[in-house]
Amino acid sequence: QVQLVESGGGLVQAGGSLRLSCAASGSIFRINAMGWYRQAPGKQRELVATITSSGSTNYADSVKGRFTISRDNAKNTVYLQMNSLKPEDTAVYYCNADIRDRITLAARPYWGRGTQVTVSS
Repeated sequence: QVQLVESGGGLVQAGGSLRLSCAASGSIFRINAMGWYRQAPGKQRELVATITSSGSTNYADSVKGRFTISRDNAKNTVYLQMNSLKPEDTAVYYCNADIRDRITLAARPYWGRGTQVTVSS
């Protein structure tokens, strides 16, 4: 089995910063793209940022210039540095990764359980 575990969420004032981490573990042969999504109350889950295995990144327009996604392939970990946070960034943030299983060699997306980010005004 493969697990994704997020950490780093919390409560912060508007204008502050947080850094999220997501570590993948288990039966991993290869991790392809990794990313962060978020879901605010009453809204659909939306893309925040993605990063390929070679380091190419993609961001939602709402976070460009404020958030930075990165990854450490040796640690099977993806990060999301969030600066200049706004109240509208409040959401549960989910880690996502496309992972090829070491035993079955099948690739599929995996999700973490999420971490709450709350930005107060």
